[in-house]
Amino acid sequence: MKKRAVVSLGHQALGYTTMEQHDAVRKTAKALADLVEADYQLTITHSNGPQISMIHKAMTELRRIYIDYTPAPMCVCSAMSQGYVGYDIQNSLRAELLSRGISKTVSTILTQVTVDPYDDAFYEPTKCIGRYMSQEDAETEIKKGNYVAETPGKGFRRVVAAPAPIDIVEIDAIRALADADQIVIACGGGGIPVIEQKHALKGASAVIEKDSIAGKLAGDLQADRLIILTGVPCVYKNFGTAGQEAICSLTVAEAASYIEEKQFGEGNMLPKITASIAYLQANPNGSVLITSLEHAAQALKGKAGTVIRP
Repeated sequence: MKKRAVVSLGHQALGYTTMEQHDAVRKTAKALADLVEADYQLTITHSNGPQISMIHKAMTELRRIYIDYTPAPMCVCSAMSQGYVGYDIQNSLRAELLSRGISKTVSTILTQVTVDPYDDAFYEPTKCIGRYMSQEDAETEIKKGNYVAETPGKGFRRVVAAPAPIDIVEIDAIRALADADQIVIACGGGGIPVIEQKHALKGASAVIEKDSIAGKLAGDLQADRLIILTGVPCVYKNFGTAGQEAICSLTVAEAASYIEEKQFGEGNMLPKITASIAYLQANPNGSVLITSLEHAAQALKGKAGTVIRP
């Protein structure tokens, strides 16, 4: 019986520009095809930080040059990024699979994720997006009701909320494709954040942490494994110090203890560990593998990476 896995791709798997992405996903496709050959049914999610920032910047500049154009809301920028990142991944993966004699449908689902309009994140936005602005432009954004943050020596950037995900709107469609043994790309960039208003879904000016939605997606699908591909070969204790030590395996209790010790950086490994715990609480029979794209093949053989179990 095939094992079901949710694979979370980080920035390293996608690159930072359109051309970098085009080249990077070819390499990523090889690692994903290895998983298919290892008898995994894949549901793939991915980051979109550089991509959504690029789209937001482009749409903002378009508005500055052509005043008849309306600025694109963050939810629209998120939808655009899901479309073009998914397009590159699905085409590269399809080609790689066909080169190995495997014919399998790869589809991208434009995915919305509900959030709580009263989430504390909306009152304390932390996620920087878009271009650096002058103080004058920053003051204009503030007058619009937007938040900005200053980076010394570089200028100001818009800051948006990163609320917790509640429900994946298209989860039934994702599950149906997964049940049919098709490869699904979903919840790209954390999904499009939306707020329920009676029967309507209204886009929110926010972004959702990619790792948070990866854990949620894996739990909802009752995946056998959550595979997080990031920029380091494994999880480390005392990361970046002379006493740095690789952690080959963890239990949920041990991971929680390390969190209390503040062993994991808030902007990098902590969200991955938190998402892993949430997934394992939703599926106590599952396991998590955290490694880099380059070490994925060895990690599948138990020779690299960090495995987290309940």
